[in-house]
Amino acid sequence: MSRPPIGPASGAEARMKSATPWLPAGARAPDRTVWVNGQLVRGSDAALSLFDRGARDGGGLFETVRVYGGQPFDWNRHMERLVLGAALLGFPVPSAPSRLRHALAQVLATEGLSDAVARLTVTRGISGGRPTRTGAWVEATPLAGRLWAGTRNGAASVVISKREFHPGALGAYKTCSRLAYDLAREEARTQDADETLLLGGAQVYEGAVSNVFVVIAGEIRTPPLALGILPGIARRRVLELAGSLGLTAREAVIERADLERADELFLTNSVQEVVPVARCGERALPSRALGERLREAYRALVARGEG
Repeated sequence: MSRPPIGPASGAEARMKSATPWLPAGARAPDRTVWVNGQLVRGSDAALSLFDRGARDGGGLFETVRVYGGQPFDWNRHMERLVLGAALLGFPVPSAPSRLRHALAQVLATEGLSDAVARLTVTRGISGGRPTRTGAWVEATPLAGRLWAGTRNGAASVVISKREFHPGALGAYKTCSRLAYDLAREEARTQDADETLLLGGAQVYEGAVSNVFVVIAGEIRTPPLALGILPGIARRRVLELAGSLGLTAREAVIERADLERADELFLTNSVQEVVPVARCGERALPSRALGERLREAYRALVARGEG
């Protein structure tokens, strides 16, 4: 079959060709620097191929790291989780952590950022090559715009998702397939809350972007990793800190009824740190003492540069 002749483009066609093809009409890309596959690019130039399996089907892994004074906290632990996840899920070998660290330093310097939130993403790349190469990008945004109101005032509010949840086979990995978690976050936003708790039946799993802790009769409990939830970096730190402070902390199944009888509820997240909860749904929590103590211990760890 012969192809139609290619003639001069109409005015509409010319405008389409001159626009950035991956942006919907009227949309504008954020004007910030991103490291993409070895290059620093800005704004609408920060693009990923539609043939990359990260863009095409969510085939990617990412880490969100808080940066204090230009230094990413718990970098090695974040990279261990990223590299291990890539290996267990059969990704092509991702960029070396040292290369990603250098990329982050470039982005921070270009954007003039000191206290920031960095996201490092690796994808399964474009299939068909031999060997297949992963895609990768590194971006950073100012910290101020990423903190919850409850992080700022130490008295967060949470809601319980109305959607049934189960982490599934990939729940323990920080994949780019985030729809279930993003929808849960929207539930919090529509109710002016900081975070949404995810439950399956009566069982509490985690927050949309956090790990969950309750305090019952002086004992700190958090859902077991064996349930398939994300092994949070801040979660691990808090369990270590609790031991060093002589507090009783353990993994234990948490039921919805436990949220009704808990003395305290607090959340952990690498960006938000340790967040004591003041209200869960309609219930006001009677105390925030242990959550506040662990928050201060976490911040002291950061100040000592031990991450």
